[in-house]
Amino acid sequence: MLALDPILEGPLLWTPLFIIIGKVLFIFVVGLVATMFMVWYERKVVSGMQNRIGPNKAGPFGMLQTLADGIKSFFKEDLLPTRADRIVFRLAPFLAFVPAFLLWAVIPLGGDFSNGNDGTVTWFGHVTRVQLADPPVGILWVLAMSSIGVYGIMLAGWSSGSKYPLLGSVRASAQMISYEAALGLSLAAVLLSSGTLSTAGIVAGQNSLVDWNVISTGIVPFVIFLIAVTAELNRPPFDLVEAEQELVGGFNTEYSGIRFALFFLSEFMNVVTMSAIMVTLFLGGPQPLFDIPVIPGALEGTIWFLVKLFAFLYLFVWLRATLPRLRYDQLMDLGWKVLIPISLGWFLLLAALREFSPDGDAAESLRVVVISFVVAVIATGLFAAALKVSARNRAAANQPADNTGVTV
Repeated sequence: MLALDPILEGPLLWTPLFIIIGKVLFIFVVGLVATMFMVWYERKVVSGMQNRIGPNKAGPFGMLQTLADGIKSFFKEDLLPTRADRIVFRLAPFLAFVPAFLLWAVIPLGGDFSNGNDGTVTWFGHVTRVQLADPPVGILWVLAMSSIGVYGIMLAGWSSGSKYPLLGSVRASAQMISYEAALGLSLAAVLLSSGTLSTAGIVAGQNSLVDWNVISTGIVPFVIFLIAVTAELNRPPFDLVEAEQELVGGFNTEYSGIRFALFFLSEFMNVVTMSAIMVTLFLGGPQPLFDIPVIPGALEGTIWFLVKLFAFLYLFVWLRATLPRLRYDQLMDLGWKVLIPISLGWFLLLAALREFSPDGDAAESLRVVVISFVVAVIATGLFAAALKVSARNRAAANQPADNTGVTV
């Protein structure tokens, strides 16, 4: 437990206690404000891309429009279907919303990482980190919390007492579980490169541009992680959970008022949260690209963190405004037939390089790459042949039969 925060290594006096309470309150406020900002930011950027004005009435530049919508949701009628499971129906929105908050606990929001520092800062005479906790299994916490959202969606559809939300929740669960495997394998590549599960340790290991995990792991795990996260967040072009052309409304059909708003807010909060996770894992988190004069090291780390975070937020909005929605079969094929094999193969390649060429010997690395390429080509050929045989068998099974029972 002492590894959670350096401030806990000493006696728990009033000052350390107030610092920890302040961190909790700060993260809570940051989560809410970031969600409100993301809703406004997405509406404003998309409207600009589509040559529209967007929110412009409530507050300066329409920034209070999200607050107005939230207040309206509090006063809307809260419906409870007759056939719904009352307890689970009320609990499901919180299972989708709360885990997004808990993820912020292990994200380094700043710190002095310049000149090889470990990110610790001194507040009121006590050494601490600009994050709520740094457990030695921080990445496992991230995986656990990101997976709990599946329960919220599945229970929301099941507890509604209607077939349409149930079908929508099954569809959403299948999508999220499918891409969780590719996400985990790409994350394993980061852990292999960093050698630690601590988020602060992962950030500290990326102390230069060439040491950023997006480069040290060969870019491929980063691209797979980005695609898998986009699918898990139900963001376009993977927003099949709420496909208006195909569904009544998805798993949240029977929800209204503030309970519906919790699902809506959890989606946008998860966008900000997972963007922060990607910044931490692949882009060095608060690690600076270069020193900013005058600004202290701890504040400089927060500035760099926000700059990288905004880049990801804009990327998600850009994808929403640009790409068309995939069909569901294309969605599942991409996850199971493309992302998982590539992420697994790339992880095995990195492991082989680490095992047989630990010192980075060029000749030995080239030998490992060539052998891995030959194995990948053979495996790809066998996989393609298996898919072709499976498709032929399905086509034969679906052929109509004549009166004698023989297929034609």
